[in-house]
Amino acid sequence: ALVGILLASAALYGLEAAGALAPHREGWTWALPQGYPEPLVPASNPMSRGKVAIGHRLFYDVRLSANQTQSCATCHQPQLAFTDGKQTPVGSTGEALPRNTPSIVNSAYDSTLTWANPALTSLESQMLVPLFATHPVELGVNDRNKGKILRRIKRDRWYANRFPRAFRKARRPISWAGIVRSIAAFERSIVSGTSKYDRFLHGQATLSSSERRGLDLFMGEEGECHHCHGSFLFNDQVSYVGSPLERPRFHNTGLYNLGETGAYPFPNRGVYEITGKAGDMGAFRAPSLRNVARTAPYMHDGSVATLREVVDNYANGGRDISEGPYAGDGRRNPHKDPLIAGIRLSVQDREDIVAFLTTLTEKDFSKDPRFADPFKRKRQHERKR
Repeated sequence: ALVGILLASAALYGLEAAGALAPHREGWTWALPQGYPEPLVPASNPMSRGKVAIGHRLFYDVRLSANQTQSCATCHQPQLAFTDGKQTPVGSTGEALPRNTPSIVNSAYDSTLTWANPALTSLESQMLVPLFATHPVELGVNDRNKGKILRRIKRDRWYANRFPRAFRKARRPISWAGIVRSIAAFERSIVSGTSKYDRFLHGQATLSSSERRGLDLFMGEEGECHHCHGSFLFNDQVSYVGSPLERPRFHNTGLYNLGETGAYPFPNRGVYEITGKAGDMGAFRAPSLRNVARTAPYMHDGSVATLREVVDNYANGGRDISEGPYAGDGRRNPHKDPLIAGIRLSVQDREDIVAFLTTLTEKDFSKDPRFADPFKRKRQHERKR
């Protein structure tokens, strides 16, 4: 049902839910890290400086929520690698969302967006969810208030000056289609790869002995982490110019096994929520591990507090919950990915893997003017007054 709603919304607002992708841009130059390939971009939404600038401002603009209390950045804070530090986020009306906030850094390369929806294959289609979702409510835009919210944006001189330049062929430059395309373009521009690990790869940094052992374990058959986190983004779903077409992968990692039935807690049952197929129970995307030290808590529901606990769960071949409503031995989940079989890791091994994972952390994105809050200086000025 959600897939149908998204496709209908995409058609209504003149957007591609899963359109053709191409290395398309208008007056845009990628500033890519060394070794990064060029991202794929929908032909209907070529990259441009104007759209990225508008999307940057909209991303932080609380006027885009129905009650003017939240923006995209409420749940995607740059200082936390565009996550929010919560187990699960809370929407603008106070309704809790079921899944942990994923980072949007390098989302230009993601084959699918969100934790477990194979149909969301573009940032444009994904943007419809936080804007228009009704259960749970995120930003709270709907058919009753969308005109009022759009008028807020139209009355702003900054937007009124820039939308017509960015969307020169549009009859109505300031529209929901333009808003979605601009935010998607900004999110697509958040490409980064400046961690200590990257500098190590290019001969500009040295790993400590513990970090180097962790790297060897991570990439070797002892740790086996690379099977699901082996790409340049440390995940297993990437698309870029020239990349082969591959079916996106989703994995049951043995986090739950309710009552020894193989079930995961509703509504967090993974791809099963879309397909209804038993084999998709508990199947979620393997997220990028870049900046993972900034993005706690972990897993699709934020139920694992620390990186060490994450490593322990994988080393054990799943999580055994002994009591409570979620009781069950995830190690015996019948739908678990065969790769999650348990591995022998000493205490030192586990500490070394965590040490390596910390080398994937980059600088605070809130300090980078390309990605920082453009309203921050104005708020500081108003507080001083």
